[in-house]
Amino acid sequence: MAEGVEGVADEADSAEGADAADEQGREPDPSDSLRTFGAVVQALREHAGLSRAEFGEIVRFSKHTVESVELGRRMPDETFVDRGDAALGNTGALRRSAPFLTRAEAGLAVWFRRWARLEKVAVSLCTYECRLVPGLLQSEAYARAVFEGTIPLLTDRKLEEQLTARQKRQKMLRERPTVPFSFIVEEHVFRRRFGDAEEMRELLDHVLEASAPRNVTLQVVPVDAGLHACLDGPVRLLETQDGRRLGYSEGQQNGRLITDPKEMRLLHQRYDTLRSQALNPKESRGLLERLRGEL
Repeated sequence: MAEGVEGVADEADSAEGADAADEQGREPDPSDSLRTFGAVVQALREHAGLSRAEFGEIVRFSKHTVESVELGRRMPDETFVDRGDAALGNTGALRRSAPFLTRAEAGLAVWFRRWARLEKVAVSLCTYECRLVPGLLQSEAYARAVFEGTIPLLTDRKLEEQLTARQKRQKMLRERPTVPFSFIVEEHVFRRRFGDAEEMRELLDHVLEASAPRNVTLQVVPVDAGLHACLDGPVRLLETQDGRRLGYSEGQQNGRLITDPKEMRLLHQRYDTLRSQALNPKESRGLLERLRGEL
């Protein structure tokens, strides 16, 4: 729960003061859980026949704070949750859901955030990529070039946030040495030029270093491999601690979490087949080393 800022808005005497306090505590990028919680608060309030101002008087927060919570723009503190639950029938809905509230992670696309949270606790991760070097293997210069080419253009602050978020995710490879990470990447991805030759060498060095640990497996699909089992596009697969298999597929400005067991069996069959069609890890490292030597 957030602390402190509600004390300012709690006794706000003017709209100007309330607006200032609300702006100070506003989430820069609301998470799905905050939006959902806010929608529940709004539905219960309207069911009780209360306006935002009336509800605000009961819970002793400004109507601006109530509005921000309902729109998912503010993380409610414990006082708001307790008073709100009491004011809206003592159903326990707010108290029980509040512990599951999470802030959005700056630098991560809205549609990717849920998958990013699942990655952190997965017991295995598999990635097939045919467009870009997988984010977990990207060098800083490569990631920066990707973000700089984003349309619409990012502000300097947003670009740095995305770089920071990517580097934070990459720490998983080092900090979770007992979790198997599997990557299958098309050869043409590593041949696509960006920057100068030095930056290309730096990228290949980075990929070789990141994929060196025993728990990380990198396989390259050579350009002469022909058609194969994963031509429908990139895919990520993971297994949770309770044995569930989940998948993630991403396209233009969207991403889809895959939970259907039948679909997951199909995706695992495709991934396992592609493993047999790609170069083995030793051959893959040899290919990347040859590509580096050609630069």
